Amino acid sequence: ASSSCPHVTTVGDFTKEDIIKKQEQSQCESCSASGPSLWACLYKDCLYVGCGEAFADHSTQHFHKLCEHSVTLNLTTLRVWCYLCECEVFLENNVPPLPSGTTHSRRLSGARVYVADRDSEDEEGDAAAGGLKPRGLTGLQNLGNTCYMNAALQALSNCPQLTNFFLDCGGFVRSDRKPGLAKNYMRLVREIWHKRRPSYVVPSGIAYGIKMVCPVFRGYSQQDAQEFLRCFLDQLHEELKSEYQMPQSAQSAPAAEVEEPGEDSSQSDAEFETCDSGLSSEKSSYSEEATPDLLLPDDENKEPPQRNAEEKAGGDAASVATGDGDGWCRGGNLPPPGGAFRATKRKKLSAQLNSIVSEIFDGRILSSVQCLTCDTVSTTRETFQDLSLPIPSRDHLAVLHAQQHGVTPSSKGTGAATSSGACSDVYSHQSWLSWMFGWMFNWLWGPSISLQDCLSAFFSADELKGDNMYSCDKCHKLRNGVKFSKVLQLPEVLCVHLKRFRHEVMFSSKISNYVSFPLEGLDMSPFLHQDCPRGVTTYDLTALICHDGTAGSGHYRAYALNCLNEQWYEFDDQYVTSVDPQTVQNCEAYVLFYRKTSDEMIKKRNRTLELMERSRRERGLLNFYVSKQWVNKFNTFAQPGPINNLDFLCVHGGVHPSKAPYVEDLCTVFSQSVWEYLHDSFGGGPACTHLYVCPTCTAEQEALERRRHQELETFMALNREFQSREGPPPATVFALSAAWFKQWEAFLRARQSEPPGPIDNTPISTGKGGQQSLRVGTDYASLSEAMWRFLQGTYGGGPEVVLQAALPQLASMAVRVACTTRSSTSPPTPAKKLCTGDDGTGHILTHQQ
Repeated sequence: ASSSCPHVTTVGDFTKEDIIKKQEQSQCESCSASGPSLWACLYKDCLYVGCGEAFADHSTQHFHKLCEHSVTLNLTTLRVWCYLCECEVFLENNVPPLPSGTTHSRRLSGARVYVADRDSEDEEGDAAAGGLKPRGLTGLQNLGNTCYMNAALQALSNCPQLTNFFLDCGGFVRSDRKPGLAKNYMRLVREIWHKRRPSYVVPSGIAYGIKMVCPVFRGYSQQDAQEFLRCFLDQLHEELKSEYQMPQSAQSAPAAEVEEPGEDSSQSDAEFETCDSGLSSEKSSYSEEATPDLLLPDDENKEPPQRNAEEKAGGDAASVATGDGDGWCRGGNLPPPGGAFRATKRKKLSAQLNSIVSEIFDGRILSSVQCLTCDTVSTTRETFQDLSLPIPSRDHLAVLHAQQHGVTPSSKGTGAATSSGACSDVYSHQSWLSWMFGWMFNWLWGPSISLQDCLSAFFSADELKGDNMYSCDKCHKLRNGVKFSKVLQLPEVLCVHLKRFRHEVMFSSKISNYVSFPLEGLDMSPFLHQDCPRGVTTYDLTALICHDGTAGSGHYRAYALNCLNEQWYEFDDQYVTSVDPQTVQNCEAYVLFYRKTSDEMIKKRNRTLELMERSRRERGLLNFYVSKQWVNKFNTFAQPGPINNLDFLCVHGGVHPSKAPYVEDLCTVFSQSVWEYLHDSFGGGPACTHLYVCPTCTAEQEALERRRHQELETFMALNREFQSREGPPPATVFALSAAWFKQWEAFLRARQSEPPGPIDNTPISTGKGGQQSLRVGTDYASLSEAMWRFLQGTYGGGPEVVLQAALPQLASMAVRVACTTRSSTSPPTPAKKLCTGDDGTGHILTHQQ
């Protein structure tokens, strides 16, 4: 939502503490009335609190006495109202913006930034002393067969990496992408973990949002919890994704501190898929001659492999290349403009789209297929969000257990042998006697299946033969082959999905076999590729979803480990009860959430707390600003990676003007001793000791606004000329790809910060005899020659696709655009609006039949 209140220029520079004091005061300054209907005047240095219409309406009377005091804040809802405009004001999206967002080279106030400290509330002490249950034990009301959603949300709520992000890093949840699931989930998490400890809350916002995104969840029928998880996390990623930037110098630093983001570290724009789908690969597969010990091809442009992940978490490592031994990054946070500032060379950045979801749940897997005729191995790197594991049958289990003794199915090729041998490492601890005893037990009472068995079945070699033969690129024929997979990168939280449901054409069934799973110490090292960092490979269970019933009907529940008191709880819709660990292990697990564990990180956190205690007694001369997002990783991740302050700083070391109004929500303050310890342990940066609005970015933003305005005005003028043309239709009409046009329109509307690339008409064109004609069944916009020459001259690209103007109706196919920006003039007259949007704008795109 946006507003156009010109009176925001009168709003004072109040801090959060000022507003909180008025909220605690909670009474009218004229009549001492209390309650939710209290309004605070936001005029400079005023902050008068008056009651609303429910009482004597002293807030309105205050405005009538002082007419310039028109902007007021509701102390309960924190919504802003302007008496003069008689409308709601959105301070963060208003035209004109708040003065603080446009001041050149203004030094921001550091008083608003939270100073890192121990949590003021000792929850464990609270629960022990007062008999209160710890936070997070809040149920969710069933809205009509929504137990699948409730169980999934409770499991996610007890993943500390994700929950702490929404509790402590709300400044990064500012996306206006519809349907706003991220903001709704943040509100839900804060209700669940509120210190009031409500018995249950109603997740109506999540239910409404997921139904908008995924129509399959509409109605009141029972749905699958795992399918909900995939859709929900995918939408969270879409709404929260942003450019992940790390200075080139930090990326090339010793790997002890820096975990290269690279192209393999997140999913970017691709939808989340499970690795068994085969659709989540970001690189096309290729082939080369296989070698016994190398499945990854040699590539001259390939990034160097990541080093030991245990070193990345910390250790005795040197500073990054841009810093000295004391952790001071040269040029990382520069003073406001001067000759030296302008002469500083901008560091080259590598940017990618990333989100907290991809940082927590994304892993990387290498799928390989070996041709048994020519021994060629084709490999594909894939990003997985969860592992969908089969539950092996009795025969499959016998094969898996027999592999430890070398009794493997005959197969040609070293790759298959290597793969099956690696899977047998899981059972290497068993002796012949225990294996024979287990075989007799399984023969009498049925097989005993463990989670390690399911993992081994997933990562074991599969023969491709018969109807499932492999199409070899080298042989150019269908050949017998062997397919196997290995993990290239382990996620911070490993989500494991057990395939309990089988859906056939006529019926569905459920595999109700019990699968044992460890509560602690799940070891993933047997399934790692040789190029995977050999760091933290053990996981502890933090939550799981179980299903009771059949494939046609049943009920979902969640079990989760509360991170405050380390107790297990059952979440059954609005009911939350304490359970013992044995009850958890006996349940019929469907989805399990494992988090990485690292004793080294616990030591580093304790050391940091000691330094924070010491810095309170001995005040240092300098304070350092650190990203709240990275602090959350430090508190909850086993491998937080290097410090990255570029999520609140620009590449020049200042604050981007668009982030200046809320930069205090993006960073926290550490003392010099704490900063130096963190920087020595993890590297990264840049160091930041003061905040100021970047003058370079401000100038670039203003130039970008001028460019938007100029392109918009020129295009609209040409379009009006095209529409008002009288007489015969124009000799030539050009076609423009609708996909590119929408990207350009999003740039004009400031929905995306960067302009689109060159025009790409290849999706709508087809070549015949050297000429490009319109492809049938494509979406395009019809432009006059002047409009096409303007866009093509500005952005380049092509090819030209000419529509012959022999038919008179071509004039009505012209695109009509009236994009509104801050600097746009009056909108087109209603008589010329064909398709009207919420903001009074519209355009027509043509579909070629």
